[in-house]
Amino acid sequence: MVVIGFPNVVQGPLVYKSLELCANGHLTGMLTLNLLNQKAGNSGTAGMARTMEPLAKKIFKGVLVVELVGVFGAYFLFNKMNTSQDFRQTMSKKFPFILEVYYKSIEQSGMYGVREQDQEKWLNSKN
Repeated sequence: MVVIGFPNVVQGPLVYKSLELCANGHLTGMLTLNLLNQKAGNSGTAGMARTMEPLAKKIFKGVLVVELVGVFGAYFLFNKMNTSQDFRQTMSKKFPFILEVYYKSIEQSGMYGVREQDQEKWLNSKN
């Protein structure tokens, strides 16, 4: 096998380090990624990584803010439903599926009878 060495020949994001002449007479290229080829004056993919970094940070911060708003919103909603029977009645008219989630969650925690108390009060208030 004959190895022909080159100084780093840059083509896009790839660098040809050497070519090998195999026993059957075919040339095969040995390729390595040019991640930090700044000595040769070529940025390769390192420049793209630097420009993507601020975008990735912004996306991460945006997702984090949305998650925090969701958690605090869910806590506020649960607390309001847990302390106000009138609010639960409003929720039963506008968003019954959310009220059902509330009832199931408090029943899972061992508090039974809230649903029945609400239905009894709402039935009595209609009469």
